[in-house]
Amino acid sequence: MISKSMKKLVEGNSAIRAMFEEGNRLAGIYGAENVYDFSLGNPNVPAPESVKQAIAEIAEKEDPLALHGYMSNAGYEEVRQTLADSINRRFGTGFTARNLLMTVGAAGGLNVILKVLLDPGDKVLTFAPYFVEYNSYAANAGGELEAVPPQTEDFQPNLAEFEKMIGPKTKAVIVNTPNNPTGVVYSEATILEMARILEEKQKEFGTSIYLISDEPYRELVYDGAVVPYLTKYYRNTIVGYSFSKSLSLPGDRIGYLVMPDEMDDAEDIIEGAAVANRILGFVNAPSLAQKVAARCCDEKTDIDFYDDNRKILYNALQEYGYTCVKPQGAFYMFVKSPVEDEREFCEAAKKHNLLVVQGRSFGCPGFVRISYCVSRNTVVNSLPAFKALAEEYKLI
Repeated sequence: MISKSMKKLVEGNSAIRAMFEEGNRLAGIYGAENVYDFSLGNPNVPAPESVKQAIAEIAEKEDPLALHGYMSNAGYEEVRQTLADSINRRFGTGFTARNLLMTVGAAGGLNVILKVLLDPGDKVLTFAPYFVEYNSYAANAGGELEAVPPQTEDFQPNLAEFEKMIGPKTKAVIVNTPNNPTGVVYSEATILEMARILEEKQKEFGTSIYLISDEPYRELVYDGAVVPYLTKYYRNTIVGYSFSKSLSLPGDRIGYLVMPDEMDDAEDIIEGAAVANRILGFVNAPSLAQKVAARCCDEKTDIDFYDDNRKILYNALQEYGYTCVKPQGAFYMFVKSPVEDEREFCEAAKKHNLLVVQGRSFGCPGFVRISYCVSRNTVVNSLPAFKALAEEYKLI
């Protein structure tokens, strides 16, 4: 018999995945071309050609025993130094290989750093709406996630509530910008105020509070938006990055943590992260993917493709009467449901072969997430269905 905790997780299996399975069912009935599945954040753009070339060259030229063997739990030193140099060029930082740990994607990185930081009963704050797996990641390390209520006008973090919720057991804060599911980029003014609050609370409680910046969508920004690099604003910041979206490599599970020397207990945290990488069963990040990431770290996927999808869909939804904050990054739109219970709206959408995800999956009922990292045909062909749905709810 499986554990009680695991049974609860199985029973509460992600609504996002459930919607994906529903898409497969509908595709079997109506044909895949007639089902408009906006449920998953799975990149539809292929990896840059440089990734393919790097894989071929590395496989051909490197000693296969060395290439596919173990290395330091932190990852190849030369890879970490190359990535540190790239970060330093882009953001004016001063990291070295020692400050980076290669991880099994951003998810692996978050689990590693929470394992290092949390004691049982410690609190982790995040801002609704948020990526639902944060609950499990905190629980995996014995912590408890608490969500700051959202500001639905602009989906910038609700800092007034945030300040009230920080207590002596608060050990970490997770931020995700550009945000999944809203596509909002947290402004520099927001980050400055967040940093001020955290500094004051550290002094008040005599504790260290670590700001964990979850950044899989950093490179996917539009209209000239700038994503602040948070280590420059708050000393106790740790960055988790993934190449899943920037290089369209979600299945290769490659990312890294940045742990600055300036943070409290930096030596212990850096050493602890390498140990956590091992004892959590990752051991090390995939060896070939590390080498590819180092070769291609300054490359980007086809952001213009996502931007065009964003413009087509956003403009159409506005025309049809839907309410949505225009996303500045990532590849999601968070649309207000025309009825209070967005689950009803999701069911109505399915009748038009539209698959969207309920907002309560992200801690924010009353909204639905649309993932526009799909084919152009899916976006364009879905518009009549979105219009018909809007007419059904008398939005137009």
